[in-house]
Amino acid sequence: MTSLADRWHALRHPAPPAQAPAVAGADPHAELRAQRDALAEQVAELTWDLGGLTYEMAIRDHFRLDVLVRRAAALQERDAELGEVERLLAAAEGGVTGGCRSCGAPHSRGAAYCWKCGQPLMPQATSTALIEPLNGAGGQGAQV
Repeated sequence: MTSLADRWHALRHPAPPAQAPAVAGADPHAELRAQRDALAEQVAELTWDLGGLTYEMAIRDHFRLDVLVRRAAALQERDAELGEVERLLAAAEGGVTGGCRSCGAPHSRGAAYCWKCGQPLMPQATSTALIEPLNGAGGQGAQV
């Protein structure tokens, strides 16, 4: 069994997910599956630790909201990343995925905004680009 200090250190400095060696003819989504498994393990560990931390604070009747909020934010970030990897795996059959132009985070097909930075993934047309063709056609029709 690991000590509390070892677990705390592991949470503060998470190890990168292990990468399986590429094998010809292997599952093309093996890397995503390995990433999903590693993230699921991290989410479970962070959830367990947050509950334990909350319990310890409760029995001492001394809550440190700043600590709880930081730990909950770390859990929420990992959970969002896990959700996106799961969506990518579900959409893998269609093969349409991409990366955010701002932060490089992967996104699944049909995503409108980046899950990590919030930037729009689809280029947005300006309102003048939409209105000018209508004015041009409307102006000619009005002169007739």
